[in-house]
Amino acid sequence: MAITPDVLVIGGGVVGLAIALELRLRGASVTVLSRNFAQAASHAAAGMLAPQAEKLPPGAMRELCLLSRSLYPAWTQKLEALTGLPTGYWECGILAPVYEPEPEEKTPIAQATIPTPYTQHPTPSFWLDHTEIHQHQPGLSEAVIGGWWYPDDAQVDNRSLAKALWAAVQDVGVNLREGIAVETLLQQDKQVSGVETLRETLQAGHYVLATGAWSQALLPIPVTPKKGQMLSVRVPVEGDLPLQTVLFGSEIYIVPRRDGRMVIGATSEDVSFTPDNTPEGVQALLERAIRLYPGLRHVPIKDCWWGFRPATPDELPLLGASPYANLTLATGHYRNGILLTPVTAQLIANLVWHQQVDPLLDAFHWSRFRA
Repeated sequence: MAITPDVLVIGGGVVGLAIALELRLRGASVTVLSRNFAQAASHAAAGMLAPQAEKLPPGAMRELCLLSRSLYPAWTQKLEALTGLPTGYWECGILAPVYEPEPEEKTPIAQATIPTPYTQHPTPSFWLDHTEIHQHQPGLSEAVIGGWWYPDDAQVDNRSLAKALWAAVQDVGVNLREGIAVETLLQQDKQVSGVETLRETLQAGHYVLATGAWSQALLPIPVTPKKGQMLSVRVPVEGDLPLQTVLFGSEIYIVPRRDGRMVIGATSEDVSFTPDNTPEGVQALLERAIRLYPGLRHVPIKDCWWGFRPATPDELPLLGASPYANLTLATGHYRNGILLTPVTAQLIANLVWHQQVDPLLDAFHWSRFRA
């Protein structure tokens, strides 16, 4: 007879794997059901950790993102120590060039602080004028008139991170089952009584829904796919890389990797689960990237791919409680799934295993869409 785990995590992307890892490290027995690891949205991201470059407004989402960014150094070190695999975490900073003057006054705000229960340290950002930004990053288009420099923003190699998490959960004893798609959540008396797959019915003490863009197939919550097309180019790695920081433009981002790749993204398309790259999508990415950093016109294209972001109507995730007492939500991360992975794992593991309800979770409760 199969052993019933304490927690069954539905979804094998980085969010589901990270939650499973944290639960296991707290002592829970955990099973993860992964529909198709290769298709997880985790592989289609660029890995930017950019709560400041994205100019998130004050509020719970910015607090959540800043907290998660602060967790990244220790969290990735833990993963690398567990597995011996790299995560590609790089405190490279993010540069946000602009083509037009911005309405706000351009003054350095090095002493600005974000007052939250977690973030009490300065979060500096600096305005660079035309001369300064071109000195800071040679090769930018002359159309760039200036930009903001965010030294605390960073990046991680999302594909390396996914591989490290995949290895880590197995190393600590999580039962990881690949190629298992959940067809139905079985419900009784406001509880999940099990999950049906094509092969069998599985049960657990508690369930976590981390199925990203596919969540609505199992639960009537407003999570829909937003397709993003991306590509990468390769530059010579002899000597210093031409880009040492992420470029976060108004219409494009360019993320350099230490191995010479540059990741370029991304489109945002309401096309449901329509797969594949399109000539229109790839052309738009290339035109915008070359406009920002003209030297890219001379480098070879390495790869093109796409993925489906899990979007909610207010573009905020669904975290914590659900309509069912023994089902916890961890979905709807939209463009910030990689950034929010460590904080999501920490908050959800504490909620499920220790019944610790962090005040930050209130803003991401499913009931905001109940009407």
